Amino acid sequence: MTAPESTSTELVTPSPSGYLTFTLHAHLPYVVNHGTWPHGMEWLLEAAAETYLPLLRMLGRLERDGIALHCNLNLSPILLEQLSHPVFVAEFPHYLERKIMAAREDEAYFGSMGEHGYAETARFWQRFFVDSLDQFRYLNGDIISSFRHFNDKGLLEIITCGATHGYMPLLGTDESLRAQVRMAVKTHERHIGQHPKGIWAPECGYRPSGFWNYPVSNADGSPIAPGFERIGVEQALSESALDFFFVDTHLVEDSAPVRSPYLPAKKVPAASGDRKLYQPYFVDGPYEGLDKRDAATVFARDPQTGVQVWSGDSGYPGDSNYLDFHKKRWPGGHRYWRVTGHGVDMADKQPYDPHVAAERVKEHAAHFVCLVRDAMKECLSTEKPPILCSPFDAELFGHWWFEGPLWLEAVARLLHEKPEGLELTSCSSYLEKYPRAGFIAMSEGSWGAEGGNQVWLNPDTSWTYAHIYAAELFTREVCSKGEWEATELGQRVVKQMCRELMLLESSDWQFLITTGAARDYAEMRFNTHNGQFNELKEFWQVLETTGSLSAEQQERLGEIELRDSIFADIDPGFWASGARAVRE
Repeated sequence: MTAPESTSTELVTPSPSGYLTFTLHAHLPYVVNHGTWPHGMEWLLEAAAETYLPLLRMLGRLERDGIALHCNLNLSPILLEQLSHPVFVAEFPHYLERKIMAAREDEAYFGSMGEHGYAETARFWQRFFVDSLDQFRYLNGDIISSFRHFNDKGLLEIITCGATHGYMPLLGTDESLRAQVRMAVKTHERHIGQHPKGIWAPECGYRPSGFWNYPVSNADGSPIAPGFERIGVEQALSESALDFFFVDTHLVEDSAPVRSPYLPAKKVPAASGDRKLYQPYFVDGPYEGLDKRDAATVFARDPQTGVQVWSGDSGYPGDSNYLDFHKKRWPGGHRYWRVTGHGVDMADKQPYDPHVAAERVKEHAAHFVCLVRDAMKECLSTEKPPILCSPFDAELFGHWWFEGPLWLEAVARLLHEKPEGLELTSCSSYLEKYPRAGFIAMSEGSWGAEGGNQVWLNPDTSWTYAHIYAAELFTREVCSKGEWEATELGQRVVKQMCRELMLLESSDWQFLITTGAARDYAEMRFNTHNGQFNELKEFWQVLETTGSLSAEQQERLGEIELRDSIFADIDPGFWASGARAVRE
């Protein structure tokens, strides 16, 4: 008997001809217990209300409808420590309540003045912050658990970052580079419950292995220390079993001029005719003690699509219908005006309409999908699809560009409903399906202005590195001897010394000094951590000599520990000479 013909109507999903991967870099420097307004805790509170919770609401809507963003989300270790800190968990509801009250007062004022449009926007802000407060209470104050939910469901992938966002090309010892990576992995595992597969190298900073001299001198002009053969970033990542990281366009394409996401691009180059930017590569290097089959993989930032998303001058955030970031009504700080136009004076800003802005988001999402497809048009293939990498600071979405989370949602929905051969993916998912394009050797660089180290090392910031290098060398010396383990007091002093060193290494201080965004605060914070490090150094030297600390010194030690209570499981052994992670 002849078998009956199949009557199955099961649909076969066509293979994508190209992939898009968003990478959102969520990070703030450590601000808990270090000031409130205008700089300090206010940054964290604003970011939580305007970026982290709106992103979670957006991800929840997508999950409800069976859609995934599949982005790579970096929650930096120092951000994880802050979002879980008791001070933040206690203060955030009060912040939201203040914003709700301010919006109610604004509504009453505008209503009394007959400004019904502004009064309606005030009600919009009330709903926005009430939703945030309800959401935070529903989560029992645990924002991290909600991000972890989407990670565990495979709807996005959480990756890590340098522990305190230390700028890797300028770290002064191999031990400090490795400690930034090892402490990041350890913190990620504690908060997320999994070993991270990828990492956001702070500022997309990369350095190859090779001989290196300290770029600054001591205050008296003497050398910091002799030059030495240092490891490359890829070595530290591979040792810690981190599979991939990201760099700026020019490090892979070797093209000029170099573009930075921190400066407006005057001209966007045409896409190259090959796949160079749209495939991952193994990073070449000595890989001492490792198998090159465990080499780290690099993804390059796409410049064309990037400028459309982050530029306030020529990109989507500058659209006249979107909420203006700068003009606020005090004392509440709510925003009631739209961008209106490039260069429009503050006094001439027009009223904001959230409904009009939400419709504009859909148009920009469709435009972006066309840009992505056009960028990869010469290399689209179902056999080995190219991948376009779009990395951004997460705080762009919601805080700087209020409609940003809605735009991400619109892109995800558009690709889900009308994929046009394109599909969203995470980097690790792509690497599970497709091979790397071979090995490449890269030069040192970043995504900062001019593509090098200039944003972090320049005449305004060089003094900070003299202090950082001295602290790194002293920490390595103390941790290498191992005597700190002998007493509980010795452990406390040296562990806190390592914490202060890591806070000192944060690239945020140099960035804020260079850009002038919060120079006084950044200089104050750097000097605070440097001063506390030197206090702890003195405590250690007293302990070495006398075996004890005075009551006043122990009290001061407790104050520093309480103020900078990060990385409870910090291990000074990470800073011992030659210490490295053992890849399993």
